[in-house]
Amino acid sequence: MQRIGFLVYPGFQIMSLAAVSAFEFANIQLGEQAYEIRYVSETGGPVPSSLSMIIHTEAFSDPAFDTLIVSGAPDIRLPTAGEAAFIREAADASRRLASICTAAFLLADAGVLDGRRVTTHWHLARELKSRYPAIKLDEDRIFIVDGSIWTSAGMTAGLDLALAMVENDHGADVARAVARKLVVYHRRAGGQSQFSTLLDLEPKSDRIQKALTYARSNLTSALSVEELADAAHLSPRQFSRTFRSETGQSPAKAVENLRLEAARLMMEQGRHPIDVVARETGFADRERMRRAFLRAFGQPPAVIRRNAQSELVA
Repeated sequence: MQRIGFLVYPGFQIMSLAAVSAFEFANIQLGEQAYEIRYVSETGGPVPSSLSMIIHTEAFSDPAFDTLIVSGAPDIRLPTAGEAAFIREAADASRRLASICTAAFLLADAGVLDGRRVTTHWHLARELKSRYPAIKLDEDRIFIVDGSIWTSAGMTAGLDLALAMVENDHGADVARAVARKLVVYHRRAGGQSQFSTLLDLEPKSDRIQKALTYARSNLTSALSVEELADAAHLSPRQFSRTFRSETGQSPAKAVENLRLEAARLMMEQGRHPIDVVARETGFADRERMRRAFLRAFGQPPAVIRRNAQSELVA
């Protein structure tokens, strides 16, 4: 049985504990208590979340968990001296040490992230790097595994991280079954971007939103301005003007970003040949897709896939 510790503190964000469900349903799927969940805090006893929900905890004692997961907060919070000491001890004594969202600040302040590849919520990523220059920040990842240290992005990414731990421990079939019971994706790959192209564009009118939805559903099409304008029931000239006004991008640039998002997801989560990915996402050929990847991500598609696969088996 693996002992999973969740470190909480006054004002922790309750969404951090969503990760508990992955371990709970793994126990159900396996038909045994493969994971024992313990909640710990510096003083023990009742600990209020940021919404005043109370969780009962044990005081710090033995730091040798199989996995210690440190909960995030709605904003930056640094560890107390006692918390920092316990995190350092757990880093040495436990098989895995993990942070959810802003908990990366607690791990960094405790000194266990120096020289490590890490991520955190995109909104505070630059602040993390500014405060702790010894870390190797990748602000665009859902989660990152660097040796025994696991870090995740915003709160829901903690569930992706926990599912990846279940997969690491018990295999892909168990993790898939758990994800189905939780009604989530099998899991987003750790290398997947925190950002969504459609969310980033934020069109203001239903017509432009309809054109973008059409584009994402028809990436193998040419998606010319005329085709998108027809989907939006606007003239090409009116469509181009309205599209740029609402999104700050040209239709061609937005379409390329949608293609990139879909291609990156296929590269990270599947084993399709690069030629197939290029064709299915509308890039037509692998060289055109490679150039687009280099412009957007600074890496070719094969490297994106290799990094995602290495995080999967880490």
